[in-house]
Amino acid sequence: MARNIENDSKLRQDSVIKRLPGALGHVWDWQLRARCRGMDSSVFYSPDGERGTDKQDRETQAKKICNPCPVKTECLVFAFEHEELYGVWGGMTEDERRNLLKSGNKKLPTL
Repeated sequence: MARNIENDSKLRQDSVIKRLPGALGHVWDWQLRARCRGMDSSVFYSPDGERGTDKQDRETQAKKICNPCPVKTECLVFAFEHEELYGVWGGMTEDERRNLLKSGNKKLPTL
């Protein structure tokens, strides 16, 4: 009995596809509605060596963008879930997020 190579190939392909994760669009969709979408990321991330008032001014500017953002909560949750070490996410700086984690507080701040 001759084997049907096309059927074998299709069965293997179906088997592989079934093991793949589902669509991940829901993980990223919130970013399409973010106020920062398309902005220069340097507002949200420190350049090397940035300190003092320069850093505070940049972070304040980033927070002004974040505060009225319709996906501020989703952004902050994403930062915590993905352990984002750098940048302003959801209106919180890297230091603020790190301090919240160190405090042992398991609740996100009221946004």
